[in-house]
Amino acid sequence: MTIKYLRPLIGVCAAIAITATMDATGHSAWSALSLFPLLVAFWFWERDSKSSVGFVWGSRRGYVLAVLYPVLVIGALALICALAGEIDTRHTHWNKALLNFALMTVATILVAILTEEGFFRGWLWASLSRARLGPISVLILTSLAFSLWHVSFAVLDRGLGPAPAPAQIPTFLLNAAVIGAIWGLLRWISGSVVVSSVSHGIWNGLAYVLFGLGTRAGALGVANAAIFAPESGVLGLVLNIGFATVLLLWWRGARIGMANDQERDVFGSTRPHPSPSSG
Repeated sequence: MTIKYLRPLIGVCAAIAITATMDATGHSAWSALSLFPLLVAFWFWERDSKSSVGFVWGSRRGYVLAVLYPVLVIGALALICALAGEIDTRHTHWNKALLNFALMTVATILVAILTEEGFFRGWLWASLSRARLGPISVLILTSLAFSLWHVSFAVLDRGLGPAPAPAQIPTFLLNAAVIGAIWGLLRWISGSVVVSSVSHGIWNGLAYVLFGLGTRAGALGVANAAIFAPESGVLGLVLNIGFATVLLLWWRGARIGMANDQERDVFGSTRPHPSPSSG
């Protein structure tokens, strides 16, 4: 194994080991912060540019997609819950819920840039790209690493964090990979971890405030988390897979269209024009 593959492996293993230790000792609420020093250390080791790590603002289209993802998926879940009679808001304080949504969204965006998004969709994405892996391979590997990083949180959590019920752990981990792939696609489309962090923040704000944390119900009062939860429910997994598939197909089509436009521009500017006939 060459050093270009060794560095990403060391980084991911270090992240998993440190986080697992914190989760096992009751520090799950702070375990994500351990990714920040790892991000700094491995970024310094490889000396990538800010743009290659994704620390740029990104495109307007990226931000539209970043907002669209959580709003569409969680909105669809809420609508299905309403139609199924699963919503119970008799004890919900909506002013408090709105404030919690705003605080959680902003806090997650600021923290995710320097932790989960900065590490997995930032440094790890750049490191695997440096190893000359294609974007699809990088997308798959970063998403798998993101899911593996959540294993200790789901299995070893000591009650301080929003861990899923034991029966929901497989769905939760598979969903973590799919959600990671969606945020990876946003990073690929926009070139920015700021964009993916915005989506991450809005997702956490909507998912945790409306549907709750782990086994605790949220503002919508939905109790059947195994079916309806955005992260640990079967329906949440289905909707996330659907969105990821549509987003990937759209992006592949858009890239082909852009490549064809560039080819026509180059061909049109370099092709010699026939001279008029002299008759």
